[in-house]
This record gives sequence, structure tokens and C-alpha cells, in this order.
Amino acid sequence: MTAENRIAVFVDVQNIYYTTRQAYGRQFNYRELWQKISAEGEIVSATAYAIHRDDDKQLKFQDALRHIGFTVKLKPYIQRSDGSAKGDWDVGIAIDVLDAASEVDTVVLLSGDGDFDLLLAKIRNDYGVSAEVYGVPNLTANSLIKAADIYHPIDEEFLL
Repeated sequence: MTAENRIAVFVDVQNIYYTTRQAYGRQFNYRELWQKISAEGEIVSATAYAIHRDDDKQLKFQDALRHIGFTVKLKPYIQRSDGSAKGDWDVGIAIDVLDAASEVDTVVLLSGDGDFDLLLAKIRNDYGVSAEVYGVPNLTANSLIKAADIYHPIDEEFLL
């Protein structure tokens, strides 16, 4: 692919954090990801969707993402009265992907969430964009892998 390949990157931070931790007990290397995707074309937008908790580690992580080149979108962490937690960016990610699809050649999604399979099918069919998914093997929905043009398994190469 050439530099004319305009790429938009969307990261479901919670999904990537929990799946890499569950599978490998390690952190994801966003700098390595950026270098790999940059080699495929021009990153015209890159957004990381995260949950806002007021702790220093989270703030340092968000600053690191911004330093790499990501726009960080935050949603408040909501603790329900029953003890469960809510912090889901699926709809926000879907809206942003649809908004970007007419402006780029490739959409790169980092998530294992099968709920995004319809989204990828839609942007491929309606906008003719290439859809790539990065996800942890065995923790990425088969429907999402099938909906992508290219599936990149998150393995040792992408871990800190």
C-alpha cells in the first residue's frame, strides 16, 4: 500500500486492555501499533476510547496515547447501585467510524467485540473502505474476524 492510503484508527481501549491482560498478562504496545499502521499509509485520524477514572496511572496512559498521536475520548466511569459498572463506547465508536468512512480508504478497529461486525460490513459495502481488525486470538468474536478484510492477531509483537 502507498502513502495515498488514508487510514482512520479506532481503539476500544477497555476491550484491548482486558483481552491482552487476560490472554498474556501484559500491556498492549500502542507505539508499535502506530509504527506498523503508519507503514501502510497515512493515519489521518486515530481515536482511543477510554473510561475516565481520576487516577494517576490512567492519566499517564492517556497522556502517552496523546503523545503517540491519538485523540483520547473519555466517558465517565459509572458505578451502579448494584455494584456493577458501566463504561461502554460501542455507540460512540460506531458513529465515529461511520463519519470517517467516506473520508478514508481504510478503517482499523482494535476490538474483539462482535457487536462491531455489522458496522464493518456496512462500511465495506456502502463506502468501499477496507476494514482491518486487531484483536486477541480466542478473545475476538469470529463474526468480527469474518467481517474484516484483514484480521491482525494481537501477539508478542504488540505487547510490552
